[in-house]
Amino acid sequence: MTKKVILYTLQTFSTTGGIQKMTRTMAHSLNVLSQRCGWDFQLWSAYDSNEDLMLQYLPAENFVGFGGSRTSFVLKTILLRKRPDIVIISHVNLAIIGLLIKLIKPRSKVWLIAHGIEVWRPLSATKKMFLKRCDKVVCVSNFTKGQMMSRHKLCEQACQVLNNAIDPFMRLPENFAKPAQLLERYRLTAETPVIFTLTRLASTEQYKGHDQVIKVLCNLKQRYPGIRYILAGQYDHQEELRIHRLISEAKVDNDVILTGFISEEEITAHFLLADLFVLPSKKEGFGIVFIEALACGLPVVCGNADGSIDAIRNGKLGTAVNADNPAELENAICNYLDIPLTVERRQDLRQACLAEFNDNDYIDTLEKMLADD
Repeated sequence: MTKKVILYTLQTFSTTGGIQKMTRTMAHSLNVLSQRCGWDFQLWSAYDSNEDLMLQYLPAENFVGFGGSRTSFVLKTILLRKRPDIVIISHVNLAIIGLLIKLIKPRSKVWLIAHGIEVWRPLSATKKMFLKRCDKVVCVSNFTKGQMMSRHKLCEQACQVLNNAIDPFMRLPENFAKPAQLLERYRLTAETPVIFTLTRLASTEQYKGHDQVIKVLCNLKQRYPGIRYILAGQYDHQEELRIHRLISEAKVDNDVILTGFISEEEITAHFLLADLFVLPSKKEGFGIVFIEALACGLPVVCGNADGSIDAIRNGKLGTAVNADNPAELENAICNYLDIPLTVERRQDLRQACLAEFNDNDYIDTLEKMLADD
């Protein structure tokens, strides 16, 4: 049976972040399914322009970019001629679109993707109304599902978990040697112990846990002479000042490398440079960066109070710690650094990660969910 499916997004291709990466993978998966099953699929993006489309994910005829024209975005929704069978809303901030579709096309099934902090908080009246009218809430982790049920009183049957998957177009390493160009850039040797964090560094989001890593680094450098902490990600001025103050207070001025933004093309190389990925966050909806690190053979330490648990499969793929317990964090880091990260260990980690979070399984699960509706 032919289905018409529309995926509504805020931004997918013109900026980079966990939600954008998840949406790209879902769009690609829906495009694969549309070809496999003879369905009609389109991705509508409020803030991307048509020129932002990355053609490896889906062809141009399946994409409509509105370039920030909210009026056009809403009007085209209202004037839909053919009733979509399933509408997927990728962010709760598009709740008004979901409500409009329920009003003008009441037989359409409307899904919401629930990620993390955007739904782990009190919601506006419009968003609450939208949640009540959703046919399905697709949660990226079991933690987020629990939050939707406890905070917003959704029944368990309305919520379904669909963990994120590795982007099928992510460049995975062919070998596991530390990249020479990065060793030179950061003035390191292949023997330098490196712990690595990649995250958005915003003064309004002080829950990522990088400050805790800085605090334990003074003890770590006594045990691992020459250790370096590479802290990567775009930061605002206020957060930059806070980080530099923390570094100075911890007396690790020469041990932290603050890179700023790094391009997607260099992310894999940074995973190869490191011996351990550490992000003891307390508010990750899932944490795509964890499975990206694992897919590059890099061990992971995460927080134990959010959706990160799903990304490490409850300890099968990594270690979760209490982000507010410095001793526990330090001990977890030492447990990894004490064991040399061999090529064999990296290969085993990558294989285990891809067995859990590959795009083929993601597509098959998505197909079953769509078929059930």
